[in-house]
Amino acid sequence: MTQRDWIEKDYYRELGVSSTASQDEIKKAYRKLARELHPDANPGDEKAEARFKSVSEAYGVLGDESKRKEYDETRAMFAGGGGFGGFGGGGGFPGGARPGGAGQGGFDINDLFGQAGRSGGAGGGDFSDILGDIFGRTARNNAGGAGGFGTAGARRGQDVESSLTISFDDAVRGATVPIKLSSPGRCERCGGTGSRPGSTPRTCPTCSGQGLVNRSQGAFSFSEPCRDCRGTGRIIDDPCPECHGDGVSTRTRSLSIRVPAGVDDGQKIRLAGQGEPGRGGAPAGDLYVTVSVTPHRIFGRSSKNADDLTLTVPVTFPELVLGATLTVPTLDSTVSLRIPPGTASGRTFRVAGRGVERRNGKKGNLLVTVEVAVPQKLDEAATSALEGYAEATSSFDPRADLLGSTRR
Repeated sequence: MTQRDWIEKDYYRELGVSSTASQDEIKKAYRKLARELHPDANPGDEKAEARFKSVSEAYGVLGDESKRKEYDETRAMFAGGGGFGGFGGGGGFPGGARPGGAGQGGFDINDLFGQAGRSGGAGGGDFSDILGDIFGRTARNNAGGAGGFGTAGARRGQDVESSLTISFDDAVRGATVPIKLSSPGRCERCGGTGSRPGSTPRTCPTCSGQGLVNRSQGAFSFSEPCRDCRGTGRIIDDPCPECHGDGVSTRTRSLSIRVPAGVDDGQKIRLAGQGEPGRGGAPAGDLYVTVSVTPHRIFGRSSKNADDLTLTVPVTFPELVLGATLTVPTLDSTVSLRIPPGTASGRTFRVAGRGVERRNGKKGNLLVTVEVAVPQKLDEAATSALEGYAEATSSFDPRADLLGSTRR
């Protein structure tokens, strides 16, 4: 994908959003379309597959804030038609800027000369220095970066996002989990060259493989993307029928993801170099996997320290009053927990070293909260015994302080 692609393609329209849409709106639109158009949901539907590729390409640019900004700037810069050709005709700058006066909605080019002179003094440079700095900076920023053009069209691959659902036990202990990923990847048919198998791209003779050509406009000289090779530095005479010369195609691949112990719900795991392959020898992008953890039936994670596990254990009233030794479960086995006499319902006990175990050997704790379980029904003997207990402890008023405080 080159900057000419950016000029010619309306990625906002591909995703069905406005150019002022927020990043969340763009992400929601992409996910909705990706679910509807995914090849697995439309087997044998070539139109849906082509649309899926277009939507993925659009999100690869608009889903990244820096790429989106560069995309918007590129389209705004070339919107006048004919690139930067012809200041007098106003083709290259917004508003049709031309020497001697400001174009409609544009700017006065004399202001740029004046600004250059004021900022640089006698040796401050001229307008060609300003243009050279602008285009030089653009080329430097884009070389090897996403979405731009540089030496021989080198461009880092786009980052890819995916999701993974794992069990509570795997999140706590860590696991190696297989995942299937449908995303842009190096075209298997041409090996990423973009040329039909058996043929190879040739160096663009116009730009000598640089992807940029120098252009003079009167007294001005600046660089722009080579039109013959579309800024890639290569000419593909016989494009690959699978990827149509791009070197990248959407495919399903299997990966094994190492989930570290203690990963939390909603956390992202980064796999370097597992995103979209780069162009022109540039490195591949990264894969970001968002983890969803299935809740456990009895265990939870502490909100204060994710390495601590939580457990609520029901107990009887006599066990709290008289004390008891309880057998409580852990993720691995069981432990004995001593409840001292007079324990209040809702008290939390700490069992050291029974939580999440990190790779560095650090272990979290198991936080056990005891809560009194109230019987729904009592037989005659139990009811009589409880009434006797109530009579024997009638002098104890648990609400004495509460009621006394309201009277003051």
